[in-house]
Amino acid sequence: MAGREAADGARARSTEAAYVETERALLGRLPEHKSVEGASLEPIRLLCELLGDPQQAAPVIHLTGTNGKTTTARMIDSLLVAFGLRTGRLTSPHLAEIRERITLSGEPISPERFVEIYSEVMPFVDLADQRLGRPMSFFEVVTGLGFAAFADAPVDVAVLEVGLGGTWDTTNVAAGKVAVVTPIAVDHTKYLGATPVEIAGEKAGIIKPGAIAVIAQQELEVAEVLMRRAAEVGATVAREGLEFGVVDRELAVGGQQLALKGLTGTYDGIYLPLHGVHQAHNAACALAAVEAFLAGGVVEGEGLDADLVREGFANVSSPGRLEVVRRSPTVILDAAHNPHGAAAAAAAMTEAFVFEPLIGVVGMMQDKDIEGVLEAFEPVMARIVCTQNSTQRAMPAAELAELAIDVFGEDRVDIAARLDDALDLGVRLADEGSTAMGSGGVLVTGSVITAGEARVLFGGR
Repeated sequence: MAGREAADGARARSTEAAYVETERALLGRLPEHKSVEGASLEPIRLLCELLGDPQQAAPVIHLTGTNGKTTTARMIDSLLVAFGLRTGRLTSPHLAEIRERITLSGEPISPERFVEIYSEVMPFVDLADQRLGRPMSFFEVVTGLGFAAFADAPVDVAVLEVGLGGTWDTTNVAAGKVAVVTPIAVDHTKYLGATPVEIAGEKAGIIKPGAIAVIAQQELEVAEVLMRRAAEVGATVAREGLEFGVVDRELAVGGQQLALKGLTGTYDGIYLPLHGVHQAHNAACALAAVEAFLAGGVVEGEGLDADLVREGFANVSSPGRLEVVRRSPTVILDAAHNPHGAAAAAAAMTEAFVFEPLIGVVGMMQDKDIEGVLEAFEPVMARIVCTQNSTQRAMPAAELAELAIDVFGEDRVDIAARLDDALDLGVRLADEGSTAMGSGGVLVTGSVITAGEARVLFGGR
């Protein structure tokens, strides 16, 4: 017995070491954004060709947009699993581990399988690197790993979230049977454009000939861009607020109770364990996407099995999206990193929680609209602790504090460069400022990476 346990322990350590080395090798490649700078799908097309075109092994639901992509993808995944389908889901970025990006039936692939897939695919990546005359980027390789994992499983449907944009995003080598466009706002302006209309033109590229385009509520000019693209390629359009949408919404313990109008029916009594009206709209888009995929079109009918729809939504989780990771005082993580996302998070905090005071622990990337995010959070945060995450792109805490002083005022701004110190300070300020026992709260936000690193510090995977 002791010998078997020792052998099992040795295998586990060996797997962990191999996984860590695999992560290190991937992170040593060109950053994710390098896959769109060249405006070419040649690298991923070449890799897929060498791998036998695994992106064609299963029908695809493809998602783009500025905010809500990952959560909507997770909702779609959960619904499809409830209907008995084996799913593969590719999302980005990750919170703690790269393997979170590649899931099978809702669960990240195991470290052991991740290493196996990496070992199987890397000889083809090396060959592609040689033919291209440059190394493939991190995101191109991870996308290839995801396609290979899905083909090998095999899966019944692949749910793909773009990494950045649409037309030139690496995932766009796949042809989506359903294309989902969540709300479009301004972000990644260096790569996608300075206005929502410009950005919409790039994101519209995932709408393929003959596909069904599920479009969330958009600004009028943005909607026109998406509708034009759909008309050009002969795609069917389903628009939130017209063909589908949120019928009713009430707050519930730990989330909200919804009634949703879908493409093929209306469903009530839906419990969604996520906070915020934006999540209700994400749920409407997810439902429409699944109806379009399963029914094959936008048709009135009896609808899907309502009990399975309820089951799918009830099982949804979205780590790092208004996620409670501690009580007394309550600490909440949210990955909002642009003004649109920050406004949605601030509204949800006001609706779902009552904190006196709410302390913000904020760490952001240098290339974001920092003033816009701070202005969105200022009305709901009593104080802000400026910090930074571990990446080179992170804005130094002291520089973030200078900008925060202009928005919050000097007496409401604190600095703690280390994230662990910032969390300790945020918790202490929430405790000291509480108007009643346990009334204070902490919101950790500003970046997916900040939320992810905080999640690890609080004991999350």
